Amino acid sequence: MNTPQNNNPLHGIKLETMLLDLVDFFGWPELGRIINIRCFQDNPSIKSSLVFLRRTPWARQQVEDLYLECLRRYGKESR
Repeated sequence: MNTPQNNNPLHGIKLETMLLDLVDFFGWPELGRIINIRCFQDNPSIKSSLVFLRRTPWARQQVEDLYLECLRRYGKESR
């Protein structure tokens, strides 16, 4: 049974969309500075970052938190 996710602002937003928006907004160098993850700093790519983030809950949480902060602070629209 599906439960409504009215209180979840990330409901329906894919991790890939979040990452693409953050890279577009900050760029890889700044994103790697804000979130200290090697896949953002050393030869970054969307594909390798998604693999890492999907396997690493603490890193994914940092990306989600930054995305939410951008939504609150800058009113950034998702794709």
